[in-house]
Amino acid sequence: MSMTHYMELLAANQPWNLLLFMAIPVILAETVAITELYLLFTRARTGWVKTLSRAAGILGGVYFAGVMVYLLKTAVLPITQAGAWRGPVDVIAVGGYLLSGIALICIALQELRVIDRNRTDDQRLIRHAVYVGAFLILAHVAMIAGMLDPAVFGYQAAASTDMMHGNH
Repeated sequence: MSMTHYMELLAANQPWNLLLFMAIPVILAETVAITELYLLFTRARTGWVKTLSRAAGILGGVYFAGVMVYLLKTAVLPITQAGAWRGPVDVIAVGGYLLSGIALICIALQELRVIDRNRTDDQRLIRHAVYVGAFLILAHVAMIAGMLDPAVFGYQAAASTDMMHGNH
């Protein structure tokens, strides 16, 4: 059995990679998602929930921008240059993860009034909900694809790669 690069990243350097690449971004994004529901139902424009949502949105977007730069430089480009993708499910997992970060970055940019600043409060609220939804969908696609064995979609690891990963 082989792993996607996504799952390999999360499994390596325990527990640090899991915390840095999964727990922190997901906790921040889920905080935004939960507070989003409250804000949508109450239409609250101020208060501690709005402050928490805004802080988590900004921190999540800035944090994920750093993660994206790091992973593009240290993983995506080298894997692509080496032709070492483990089939389509590997690309879907890594691509979904990185694309989910764009949604978080959009949330941060909206909270900082870099984008959507000329829209009404209701328009910003709708777009904010769309960004949250996009993050949730893409992050879950990445997680599901990331947990699949790439062999399910035809990937065959070279013998040396199998031995390196302990797959005999």
